[in-house]
Amino acid sequence: MPVKYKPTQKVMQRGTKKVTTTHYYMKTQSLKELLECYNNDNTKPKLKQKVKNELIRRQGKGLVNIVTRDTSGNLAEFK
Repeated sequence: MPVKYKPTQKVMQRGTKKVTTTHYYMKTQSLKELLECYNNDNTKPKLKQKVKNELIRRQGKGLVNIVTRDTSGNLAEFK
């Protein structure tokens, strides 16, 4: 199974009672959303680790290049 970003959501349309399922997989989330989640102080450590693993996976495939700054202002690769 793919890694989940948040729980699956089922929405029922009021008029037709048709149920649509929305899956929130890590690989389908935008880079902006992943970085916001990773940098948010309220994010739980388990989700932060999942996001970090996804960013490293994308970096390995060459989909993204992330450079970070530490507290002293030095540039470093995201690891």
